[in-house]
Amino acid sequence: MSIHLTHQGSCAVLQIDRPQVLNALSFEVLGQIAEAIEQAAASDARALVLVGSGEKAFCAGADIKELQGRTLLAQKFGAELGQNVMARLDRLPIPSIAVIHGYAFGGGLELAMACTFRVATPKAKMGLPEIKLGLIPGYGGTQRLPRLVGEARALEIIMSGRTVDAVEAERIGLVNRIVESGDPIAIGCEYAQQFTGFSRCASLFAREAIQRALALPLADGLRIESDLSTLAYQTADAREGMQAFVEKRAPNFKDE
Repeated sequence: MSIHLTHQGSCAVLQIDRPQVLNALSFEVLGQIAEAIEQAAASDARALVLVGSGEKAFCAGADIKELQGRTLLAQKFGAELGQNVMARLDRLPIPSIAVIHGYAFGGGLELAMACTFRVATPKAKMGLPEIKLGLIPGYGGTQRLPRLVGEARALEIIMSGRTVDAVEAERIGLVNRIVESGDPIAIGCEYAQQFTGFSRCASLFAREAIQRALALPLADGLRIESDLSTLAYQTADAREGMQAFVEKRAPNFKDE
């Protein structure tokens, strides 16, 4: 197995273990990632941390040798497989954190962008270099990058295929934070702690309110927020949270 799913406290940890090929994404590996995501969703984990093995790369992208000499239909199915895996990660009911230590290119950056949050070490390098191969991103890069950094920056990064370092990535919003180098699992779990102490119900409603309304007019987005905030009030966690505030104590959320 090239994918390992373990648990560290309240976090599930998905590790890509192919350091000899810079953790490249073969179709088999994509299938294993999908299975690990489903297992994490079914567990009692409160966050999912994604890391790559070795010191050189989070994930250097698709396995290029596997993409050569395929039929048109096979290429389309391959793109849809990658997109479906990223969509599963995007829809995960708990927050996900990609720890980018080293390279995150092509499909590797697309995997990171499908996560809720991204943190990078100072030596991280990111990019979507498909244009240099006569290709374009196929696992969601042309759609998620503009939503993160804006249309103009996304066009420039994708159409030049250039590399973005950690400092620029933080400045333009591609990563949430630069962290000191260290054990990627520890980095991810520490970052996740700021999200894992709250009600899973409220956390999910908050994410849906933002994500579902991104491409909608403000009035439609406000209706989504109204509906989801109303649902949040109906949960046992909301009642517990408000009562704990009145009683000046820490809430005991039960995800109900």
